[in-house]
Amino acid sequence: MTFTPDLTHRPFRPILTLLFALSMFLFSLTGAQAQERDLPSIGGLGGGLLSDRMEEDIGNQVMASIRRSARQIHDPLVAEYLMSVVYRLVPYTPLNNRELTLVIIDDSAINAFAVPGNIVGVNGGLFLNALTEQQFGSVMAHELAHLSQRHFARRLEQQERSAPLTAAGIIAGIVLTAVTGSDAGIAAIMGTQALSIQNMLEYSRAHEQEADRVGLEILTNAGFDPRGMPEMFEIMMRQARMQGNRIPEYLSTHPLTESRVADSRSRAEQLAHKRVADSHEYHLVRARLQVRYSRNLGVAIDAFRAHLSQPDAGQKSAARYGLAVALLADGKPDEAMELLEELLRDNPNRITYQVTLAEALQVQGKLDEARELMETALRRNPGNYPITDRLAHIENEAGNGSQAADYLRTLARNYPQRENLWLRLAEAEGMARNIVGVHRARAEYDILMGDLEAAERQLRQAQERVPATAPLRQVISERLTEVSRRLGRS
Repeated sequence: MTFTPDLTHRPFRPILTLLFALSMFLFSLTGAQAQERDLPSIGGLGGGLLSDRMEEDIGNQVMASIRRSARQIHDPLVAEYLMSVVYRLVPYTPLNNRELTLVIIDDSAINAFAVPGNIVGVNGGLFLNALTEQQFGSVMAHELAHLSQRHFARRLEQQERSAPLTAAGIIAGIVLTAVTGSDAGIAAIMGTQALSIQNMLEYSRAHEQEADRVGLEILTNAGFDPRGMPEMFEIMMRQARMQGNRIPEYLSTHPLTESRVADSRSRAEQLAHKRVADSHEYHLVRARLQVRYSRNLGVAIDAFRAHLSQPDAGQKSAARYGLAVALLADGKPDEAMELLEELLRDNPNRITYQVTLAEALQVQGKLDEARELMETALRRNPGNYPITDRLAHIENEAGNGSQAADYLRTLARNYPQRENLWLRLAEAEGMARNIVGVHRARAEYDILMGDLEAAERQLRQAQERVPATAPLRQVISERLTEVSRRLGRS
């Protein structure tokens, strides 16, 4: 199935440039073009230049910058799938801290990244270009390998003598960029260093080879087919050849050579025991994103219709689901409902079908039916993110602010790093006339956006509205104290 994605926008990425700029600049201080020394062992990383706390601080600034400046995909079905893949890989990843922050950038280009602070990001476009779940999983395993091997920190630790003061200065530039949401931090660094953007972005050859090797082991141990990695590399190489000077964004940070592809293919063949079938969910999520990035919904609808005759039952149902999503996006919920009801007759408990059908019912104004469908599904799947999220949307549209806030409060508690949930919670609390709840939710949103002063103001306003003897007053006061400490006020 072929779609033409919309390539008209690119999200803001200076913070990622700065992270790699830091490592490349420090590497250049020793005389620049010398060959890279052997990589230190993992056991020698403790107490290095970039401590766990510093990595966490950098990660917080990176995420604040992304939240303010990059378009994200907040689709719960896509987010839930990404979580399932990453946390299928994580048990086989040598990470000390396995709590990750996942982000989906709304961009149709191939890209993924992992940065200090246990942040793993992926472009929506990776789903378009990875034809199989094995290929998609290989990219995530590769990024987790970079994270687990602490390649960013290790590059710094190779420059122990000259790095500390320089690192502090460049990290200040990173913070400046994150706080202002502008290019000021980049300008502060670039004004003193004549390094090319390409060199700043690149991982070293040794790091890439290590990430390939470790990533293949992670992939295989998690039950994926390791042949997905060389297959994905070959897709990227084809794109690079087709685009000429405009190489895929992922390859600007992860240089790919024919020898690296051949090496990964050889290693994968040694590790592979059998072909692994994709989960059906991957192709459903991929269909959702194909619709999202289609320039013309009519073309997307025709493409999905053309694939309804597929002999493979899984491919046929994925095409039928994609057609339903495209029809819903094209303002034809009644036709979408017919397809979704057919899919549910064959697979009555698939959450993706249920949530999408509830969305179609909601579009038609059938809120009672949508609510009943989702409440029944939630009883079978307590705490499920997409189901709970859809119920919050339904109650919000029905004007039931208190009920919507209950659902969103649960989601925000379970996924506290998702700023969109806190913002929606603040709106629902306002509808329910819970002013204290509005201030508290807005404070959490402001914290995630990096605006601690605004968060402090929100918490003070919440504190003023709660009696001094109420238990909630103590909860708010403790959060306020923490924010004030981060601002250096205590």
